Amino acid sequence: MRQQFLSINDIHRSERLFRKHIVNPSLPLVSATETRNSASAKIDSLSPLQIVRLMNAEDQHVINAVAREELAIARAIDIVAERFLRGGRLIYIGAGTSGRLGVLDASECPPTFSTPPEMVVGLIAGGRDALTRAIEGAEDDSQAAVAELQNLRLSDRDVVVGIATSGRTPYAIGALEYAKTVGAFTIGFACNHNSAIAKIAELMIAPIVGPEVITGSTRLKAGTATKLVLNMLTTGAMVRIGKTYGNLMVDLRPTNEKLIDRSIRIVAEISGLPQPQAAELLNQCHGEVKTAIVAALASVTPDDARRMLSQHDGHLRATLQNSPSA
Repeated sequence: MRQQFLSINDIHRSERLFRKHIVNPSLPLVSATETRNSASAKIDSLSPLQIVRLMNAEDQHVINAVAREELAIARAIDIVAERFLRGGRLIYIGAGTSGRLGVLDASECPPTFSTPPEMVVGLIAGGRDALTRAIEGAEDDSQAAVAELQNLRLSDRDVVVGIATSGRTPYAIGALEYAKTVGAFTIGFACNHNSAIAKIAELMIAPIVGPEVITGSTRLKAGTATKLVLNMLTTGAMVRIGKTYGNLMVDLRPTNEKLIDRSIRIVAEISGLPQPQAAELLNQCHGEVKTAIVAALASVTPDDARRMLSQHDGHLRATLQNSPSA
């Protein structure tokens, strides 16, 4: 195995960080996400099956931790939906696993809900390269976060979610501090109580998942909690602004064979048309699922269907309920 050596810059940076704690002993060296898990203290002596059972048992705690934050998550959904309706954006910002999960959730919104890429944005410390490899020191650069938000022309219509499972990542904290100066709504996410980011955020979501199976490896339970919460934020907000009909994604973008097939099935199911006719109507409507459904059920042209949807802010259910012929 090739031996890895620290560079001079790495050594100097480590010295600076340790010196901060020597000069200011009030800075915590150990947070809840860094404490040792007694259940996994001898994980290196377990069999593969025992490791699987141990990790699965630990992951059960994540669901309950997220459930305890349901009121904060629900409020966040309402705030994000309200900002969307005002033309605002949801911006995730974080470092490492936190940043990657924000980018992942943002990137899934356009194909799922047919949203423009700029509506939900994910920013990660260190830029695009950090999606696939660690960028040393990027999480400590709070000014880089400010520059990223300035490049996006952050405004008071936007929501910024600073994701930092430790609750003390300078990149995420710097982002929220700047966001407050322009009037954007700030939401913090951490897996520790009384964190530094909680002192800045207007709304805090803090599922306490307990110590990780591998000490400090927050890509595990903390990462799972992060993914669950981000799923709820975007899904909940998109439902609130009319991107679904029941549990059907009627605003999806049919960009591949699977999604084309799903679009046809959704139109056929809601309209009652045979699938070949549903496919033809979808083609006439340029792949717009909601437009095709209204056109079929209200017996109108695609252009009229679009106007009807626009009158009800794109909500399919409200459009159909207020259509005499639907």
